[in-house]
Amino acid sequence: MTSDNVTDGQPDPAAVAGEHRLSQQVERTGMFGTGTTGDTSGYGGLRVRRPDRPATPRPYGSYFDEVADELAAGLERSGGTFPEAVSQVVIDRGELTLHVPREHLVAVARLLRDEPSLAFEMCLGVSGVHYPWDTGHELHAVYPLLSITHNRRVRLEVTAPDADPRIPSLVEVYPTCDWHERETWDFFGVVFEGHPALTRIEMPDDWKGHPQRKDYPLGGIPVEYRGATIPPPEDRRSYS
Repeated sequence: MTSDNVTDGQPDPAAVAGEHRLSQQVERTGMFGTGTTGDTSGYGGLRVRRPDRPATPRPYGSYFDEVADELAAGLERSGGTFPEAVSQVVIDRGELTLHVPREHLVAVARLLRDEPSLAFEMCLGVSGVHYPWDTGHELHAVYPLLSITHNRRVRLEVTAPDADPRIPSLVEVYPTCDWHERETWDFFGVVFEGHPALTRIEMPDDWKGHPQRKDYPLGGIPVEYRGATIPPPEDRRSYS
């Protein structure tokens, strides 16, 4: 006797597995599972909630302990201390991130570049982030650094409040930051003090505001493509 789920008196493993998968399906409404506005653009006030990454205790693993020790030694030789210059060390997904108060950014970056045992010769960019709910630290700038000599990577993360969005420029340490800092200023409004020419690089010179901030208004700008009008994200229908 057989049925759809039974063969020779025993449950069919494939059929049982299929039923289990069906039972695990979760209904999704809107993009990323949001069930509120129906906005499918991802910009309708959707906030991805993730736990804050706590400081990672020693030992860090990999080459991360050596980088921290060499940086601490260099800071001591220059009259500083590691706890003053690095407020937090986070290891997440195989990446080392040093959280640096903005007043120590230039000194830390210069040590990471010039210390032979560190030799982070390249800054690969500047990524801006805006967290309106992170009171006093709403604006973040992240600098990924690469050591070609030692084949190592490290990230520096610096914050500034919306009320005082100033971060020292790293152009004097890493000249290629010239363009990256201009882009972060253009899109997020981070003022990089000491930059040789902090002007817009993507948006028109007379553009108002910084369009990648989360409090920047969406829509209101007419967009047409071959006669078809594209509505603002908050006015688009949800897709099934």
